[in-house]
Amino acid sequence: MNTGATLIIGAGLLGTSIGLALSKKGHPVFIDDNSASAKALAVDYGAGQSFTGQIEPELVVVCVPPDQTAAVVASALSRFQSAVVTDVASVKSKVLAELSQLGVSKARFVGSHPMAGRERGGAISGRSDLFISRPWVLTPTDETDPRAVSKVTWLAQQLGAALVISNPENHDRAVALVSHVPQVVSSLLAARLIESADEDVALAGGGLRDTTRIAASDPELWLQILSQNSREIVPILKEFDRELDSLIMALEHLSSPGSLANISNVLRAGNLGVEKIPGKHGTKHTQYDRVVVIIEDKPGELGRLFVEVGSLGVNIEELQLEHSPSAQVGLVELYVMPQSVSTLAEGLLARGWRIAE
Repeated sequence: MNTGATLIIGAGLLGTSIGLALSKKGHPVFIDDNSASAKALAVDYGAGQSFTGQIEPELVVVCVPPDQTAAVVASALSRFQSAVVTDVASVKSKVLAELSQLGVSKARFVGSHPMAGRERGGAISGRSDLFISRPWVLTPTDETDPRAVSKVTWLAQQLGAALVISNPENHDRAVALVSHVPQVVSSLLAARLIESADEDVALAGGGLRDTTRIAASDPELWLQILSQNSREIVPILKEFDRELDSLIMALEHLSSPGSLANISNVLRAGNLGVEKIPGKHGTKHTQYDRVVVIIEDKPGELGRLFVEVGSLGVNIEELQLEHSPSAQVGLVELYVMPQSVSTLAEGLLARGWRIAE
């Protein structure tokens, strides 16, 4: 009997977050996991009911580690003969290749990948709002039944995600650049801190925190991701290596002709690259103007700032918060549309706020 229920296999961060979001909207959700404790924790958090085989799901969402994904998808397709099955693995081509090797019909399967996550994993880190406004990529193939695409589209919409349709190869190429290589670079940089002096690290500001934040991610998970998408990652890292060698050479020989121009070109190319990163509603981050507010490190100050920005009729497009370890203040960077800068800055100054920039 088809109940319209969703079965989530895997009670980690993504599985629990999907369950929380669907359950919050009143949809019937069941959770299964090889780990009884992880499953129980996700159920206790409200991500769904414990799955004991008593229902025939309409949708199965596989949220297991990448090296297990294909096998679990194949099992779900075989066990639930009418269900649509999707997965949330970070690499799509590998899953399809393994399903083909297993001789599985992929008509009821559509690969998907929510571009959302946190540095901490597990059910304990699950959040019902994790996917809101985040891209959710669907990678159907010529074999995919349109019904499967419709069902997984429904899932992404229920979670508030921004739907993107791609193919497996294009997806893997894109995530290598925007997700997998950043993880490698962040980890390499953070590793330089291991043998550093404590007094040196004490000087760290927002730049180091920004570029090493994702280095706190789960090494075992990322080992699988990088291994599965190495074909797309390696060319980017080789180009990165070539440009880094050129930059090192220029810094070592500053008096040589062209060295300063080489360094300048690297920095300017970085500016151009940042301009391509979309912000809110696809607007380029560099199209906003910035007002930096100095805020005291005490309860209620950030909330008070937001209330007063709202009372000025100004909408915050983007936000960054930086806290100095050596001072009892923070810097709140408010990004707004250019026509709102004067209203915001003058209004906050009139209300007693200190403006740094």
